[in-house]
Amino acid sequence: SSATISRVLNSSGYVKKETREKVVKSMEKLNYAPSAIARSLSMMETNIIGVVVPDINNPFFSEVIKGISSLADTHNLNMFLCDTDENHQGKELKQLRLLKEQRIRGLIITPTSENDENTAKYLSEMEKFGIPVVLIDRDIKGSTLDGVFVDNTGGAFAATNVLINEGHKRIAIISGPITSLPGRGRLEGYQKAYRSNGYQIDEELIMLGDFKFESGYYLTQKILSMQDRPTAIFCSNNLMTLGCMKALREACLKIPQDISIISFDEIEAFNILGLNISYVARPTKEMGWEAMGILLTKMDVENTNTTQRRVILPTNLVLMGSEKRMS
Repeated sequence: SSATISRVLNSSGYVKKETREKVVKSMEKLNYAPSAIARSLSMMETNIIGVVVPDINNPFFSEVIKGISSLADTHNLNMFLCDTDENHQGKELKQLRLLKEQRIRGLIITPTSENDENTAKYLSEMEKFGIPVVLIDRDIKGSTLDGVFVDNTGGAFAATNVLINEGHKRIAIISGPITSLPGRGRLEGYQKAYRSNGYQIDEELIMLGDFKFESGYYLTQKILSMQDRPTAIFCSNNLMTLGCMKALREACLKIPQDISIISFDEIEAFNILGLNISYVARPTKEMGWEAMGILLTKMDVENTNTTQRRVILPTNLVLMGSEKRMS
């Protein structure tokens, strides 16, 4: 009956094993669904994991996905990748609902904001539904979910401290949104470096961006228009660094002769073009690998360990010569 078929498709209600197998075989004959999915339905599970990132155009997330994929492949798991575009028009919740409908076995997600109650609630519901969740790069306030993060504060502190030691006193920061762990952590690292060197923080030099190219561009224009222009800029991510460099080029300013710059995250294209920009390096592929490892443990039906796992990986400052010593 149509009701029985519906129960098989939606995995709802009781259906005899023999009946379920007949329905699945009929679906295969009619090409109603790929046989792999049909087989998964008969087993009440799929071999798909969901991966949700806020900006697939960011090279950082591309590298993280490679780390996830390398381990997922060894366990015959496929990825369903979603880009939330920093939750543009509520896209994040829509993607999560879509993934739940796909009956994913597990989820790795970089949430756009740690204060979004709707996302937090839905992720909690997914875990209760039997879909394990692992956070990566960004956290959710008050969450008990497992996750893999980096030492954002330490990385930003190291970058700012180097600039201060080179004699820079007016260092602008193009920060990410402080509603996210990376944005807030990197701003805290910048402020900590100022305080530890006995300098007062000038709030005028703190520019709040959104981790996108455009904000790096227009905030750099704003920085360059200051009467007492900063001698250095610390950009809180690679895309904002690209925007910053476009604005510097349009203003005919040379790095580091006219202004110093350090980026959080590497942009490999810089090296190809001979643009040696100092940066805070993160172990991107390792982050993806660690997150996938945690997810595999949580997906294991024989695993009885419910202890929360939170991994914080270190960063490394790579100096390429884009910072000038002040005379």
